[in-house]
Amino acid sequence: MQQQLINHSPDLKRLRDEGYEIEIKGGYLLSHHIPYVNSKKEVKYGTLVSELTLRDNGKTAKPNNHVICFIGEHPCNKNGCIITGIQHATHNEQLYEGVIINHKFSNKPLNGYPDYYEKIKRYADIISAPAKSLDKLVTEKTFKVISNEDDESVFQYYDTNASRANIQVINSKFKGQKIAIIGLGGTGAYILDLVSKTPVQEIHPYDGDVFLQHNAFRSPGAVSLEQLSKGGLRKAEHHSSVYKNMHKNIMPHDYYVTRENMHELKNYCYVFICLDKNPVRKEIMDFLIGAGIPFIDVGLGVNIAENNLVGTVRVTTGTPGKNDHLGLRVSCEDNENNEYATNIQIADLNCLNAVLAVIKWKKLSGFYQDVKEEHHTTYSINVSQLRNEDTTTSVR
Repeated sequence: MQQQLINHSPDLKRLRDEGYEIEIKGGYLLSHHIPYVNSKKEVKYGTLVSELTLRDNGKTAKPNNHVICFIGEHPCNKNGCIITGIQHATHNEQLYEGVIINHKFSNKPLNGYPDYYEKIKRYADIISAPAKSLDKLVTEKTFKVISNEDDESVFQYYDTNASRANIQVINSKFKGQKIAIIGLGGTGAYILDLVSKTPVQEIHPYDGDVFLQHNAFRSPGAVSLEQLSKGGLRKAEHHSSVYKNMHKNIMPHDYYVTRENMHELKNYCYVFICLDKNPVRKEIMDFLIGAGIPFIDVGLGVNIAENNLVGTVRVTTGTPGKNDHLGLRVSCEDNENNEYATNIQIADLNCLNAVLAVIKWKKLSGFYQDVKEEHHTTYSINVSQLRNEDTTTSVR
């Protein structure tokens, strides 16, 4: 992935061809072996680290900002006094696993930097000039090729959104997780959409259904008429093929979860339950409680009232430490008085249900702060009321 991006981006290719020791890591551009003088008038080597902005064609765009980060001591003039012209901020900050920066520098051209070649070269020239005046042999152009460690990434391309927001370290809390999503009728498909944008290790969608025309109206994205006309389109395979364009490790299971295969759920860190059959839902929840696996169950209760739709969106969480509320919150019997089975124009509710469920999962994972630690959330449509109940801590 790294070499492909470099080869397709003229500015990165120029840096590499001129001998800069560049590397792309976690959505950041690193230029290693930048010579500088420290406060003791010694020649040292540091690393420049820049955000990396990409266009939709997989090439670099104009840098998002002019600030650059540096790993090393603060560069100085040859007399040992720091270079004040680029001073911006000094503090240690972890941007990515194995990337801890020590300083941020600011040197802004009138119209910003047109590309990453000009940005890296400008800062390298400023920082290395004193070192080169002390030793004519030092250089930042080593022509060393850096191997691509990001080949182990779960994504098909770099997550520059996380690097732009400097949340790569927080994002890493999802690494290693194996997630199961049981049911892809509507809400489950939206959950797959959202989870596929996180660096979890594996995603396992389960659904034995065929993708029919009505499913297209309550699922993310758009299925072509040609695809529907062919028939035999399977939910698990269809949705997985879409999101494999982003996440490498989506592993569809084109069958239902039953007593015979329920043991597979022991392999996962978290399970999303997105079913409309309450007895099956209850059986799966009981199994997960016994196995000590946290899960999030979603549901919609929608009815017709005076030519309008009314109802509730529900997200109920079960964890090893909190599951005594489930019997009161999740029905064990099928309710025939529910228009969800026939009304298909509620993609917005499916989406909202998925968003609330994924936010809760991200809280459990430590991505979002969770002060209240609610285990049951409902949204009432007609009054726009969001309620959080079954908490494990008091509100601080």
